[in-house]
Amino acid sequence: MESRQRNLILTVLFIGVLMGALDIAIVGPALPAIRAQYQLNERSLSWIFSLYVLFNLIGTPLMAKLSDQFGRRSIYVLDVAFFAVGSLVVALAPSFPFVLIGRAVQGFGAGGIFPVASAVIGDTFPAEKRGSALGLIGAVFGLAFLIGPILGGVILSLATWHWLFFINLPIAAVVMVLSLKYLPATRPAESKRFDWAGAVTLTLMLACLALAVNQLDVQRFFASLVSITTLPFLAAFAVLFIILTRVEKTAENPIVPASLFNRPQLRLTYALSAGAGFAEAGLVFLPLLAVISLAGAGIQEKNASWMLMPVVLAMVVGSPTSGRMLDRFGSRAVILAGTSVLTVGMVLVGLFSGSLAMFIFSGVLIGLGLSALLGAPLRYIMLNESRLEERSVAQGVVAIFSSAGQLLGGALTGAIASSRTGFGGAGAGYSLAFLVIGGISLLLAVMALQLKSRQAEQAAVQASQTVG
Repeated sequence: MESRQRNLILTVLFIGVLMGALDIAIVGPALPAIRAQYQLNERSLSWIFSLYVLFNLIGTPLMAKLSDQFGRRSIYVLDVAFFAVGSLVVALAPSFPFVLIGRAVQGFGAGGIFPVASAVIGDTFPAEKRGSALGLIGAVFGLAFLIGPILGGVILSLATWHWLFFINLPIAAVVMVLSLKYLPATRPAESKRFDWAGAVTLTLMLACLALAVNQLDVQRFFASLVSITTLPFLAAFAVLFIILTRVEKTAENPIVPASLFNRPQLRLTYALSAGAGFAEAGLVFLPLLAVISLAGAGIQEKNASWMLMPVVLAMVVGSPTSGRMLDRFGSRAVILAGTSVLTVGMVLVGLFSGSLAMFIFSGVLIGLGLSALLGAPLRYIMLNESRLEERSVAQGVVAIFSSAGQLLGGALTGAIASSRTGFGGAGAGYSLAFLVIGGISLLLAVMALQLKSRQAEQAAVQASQTVG
């Protein structure tokens, strides 16, 4: 495949992923207007995010598997179409339940966009260029959080909040047209029966996990863990997990192949992905820590979100850089460097959050560290270690572990912080939480040492190309 054609494919994928990523960042400015229009309380308003995350989690493995079975292009277009339909439902919603339905459809479609895009890169880019391509796609998320709130503010100054969702429609139309024109229409030679039993079981299992975590009360974490609103979902999750493992052993075409869990390199990747998601969830609490610790430096609630800017800018720069480094030095070196930098950043912000300069410096380190985990490096390993017919579902499994890490990270970070409020105030609680995340990051660095060397990684790539 010519370089020009690959660049066109990368452009199509970039726009599609950016559309999905922007919707997470751009909806924030619309929340006050949505709350006012539908007269919502904070609990109801939170479902705008929670339902999107839940159906994103459900859609990821299903769409990934469908991509492996029916071809990348058709499922990528279907994902974008789902996202567009969901956007239209939200924009035209006559009542709040329709907003939630639209967000669910949006999340379901968006769940497949990134893993399918990553699999397309694996199919169309040579091994020595995959890292750079994945790095550019990974940079989309930092870019989205950089321009999303600004774009949302501009649109809201000119029109109603509905246009934050209407704007997705022309973008989705362009992506669909370009996808049909440029994305390869490859599909397996034989189409096996779809694993509906596994799909339903996996969907219910992930839904129970997300609902259980969403019901946790960080102010009384351990009590809520065994409460009637949480424990049944956790028990159902455990039972469904056992059922899923048995169903998949006998399935002709399992939605989550057991082969994706019997390779040491892949198991390490899943653990690293969950850890990265846990650390990423901690970013939600950075502005709050800034308000508590940097009040003397003029940081207030109205400008606290700007304290995330060093993290976001570092990720925008770090994602493509880590992608290029992957092609030169391999995944172990990049991930080891990233986890080490992330550890230092988390520890510094936990120990010296009262210093504005140290807070900014720590944010840069955290952003650089996360950019060497999220996006390109872990997905690079999955492309190298998975076979052609399982590439997309392998990307989906990584996304599941990352989402699970985010869900648990958000709940546990809040729980750790609230448990220490009586021992030095809220600032001490959040500082401890970031120190705990730093400890987890150090554990990730130790795990990264077990990854394959550059030479072994190249040998694995050559072997997979020979088999293919």
